Amino acid sequence: MQQKRILVTGANGYLGRHVVRALLELKQEVLACDLAFDAVDSRAHQINESIFSGAADIYRRVGSPDVCLHLAWRDGFLHNSPAHMGDLSAHYTFLLHMLDGGLPHIAAMGSMHEVGYWEGVIDEHTPTQPLSMYGIAKNSLRQALALMAQAHEAVYQWLRGYYILGDDLHNHSIFSRITQLESEGASTFPFTTGKNKFDFIYIDELAKQIACTICQEEVTGIINCCSGKPVSLAEQVEQFLSEHHFSIRPEYGAYPDRPYDSPGMWGDPTKIQTILTLFKK
Repeated sequence: MQQKRILVTGANGYLGRHVVRALLELKQEVLACDLAFDAVDSRAHQINESIFSGAADIYRRVGSPDVCLHLAWRDGFLHNSPAHMGDLSAHYTFLLHMLDGGLPHIAAMGSMHEVGYWEGVIDEHTPTQPLSMYGIAKNSLRQALALMAQAHEAVYQWLRGYYILGDDLHNHSIFSRITQLESEGASTFPFTTGKNKFDFIYIDELAKQIACTICQEEVTGIINCCSGKPVSLAEQVEQFLSEHHFSIRPEYGAYPDRPYDSPGMWGDPTKIQTILTLFKK
């Protein structure tokens, strides 16, 4: 496998720190870009550059990488934050200037929330009708980036993520909330019915999938980074409680299910399995 210079934006974030480590394990040269670097593997090169400055020569400023993995995103766990739409033009400008500067390979992190309400498996052809500001912004960037990459004849990969487990003190999910309440001595926590089924993946496996995807160019386009297996939220929570030997228990039905969560949706893993097979040869 050829070594590449890979820029990772949002490298100090919940997901970014794991992806940086996974890329380094694949012997890649990593250029880590973020506002801080306290959680970034020291083997990565630190890039102290504001990617949202609007600088037309941003590609040169960040080290002229072979690949850009765009993970940077504000308020990813707050689905209706005004930052999603407010920041959209800055994401667009950064990626456009990277491609204008000569970037040959662009990859960006997407989300199942681009799809909106859907029942069943999600593949690259599933229609999108997002129902949150987060989903709308991600979907808009995806559509724009696909056109920009095509116009610049660049390799294009959109990495669609699902529900992430692990590193629970940093992910602001129900699992981090459970961990916090358990440490505070709470006996119960309010919960939904837990009947909805989702695609769960541990963060180290997700980081590996992302790293392998951007280190190859045979499989492109929308790629589901996922397990491909639907599991009910209640089942996953009960497993989490058991694995961590927590005594806290859920109060099922205390919260209503979100109107934009379907009874079950999960990713088609065909493309990611093909990519992982390339790295087993």
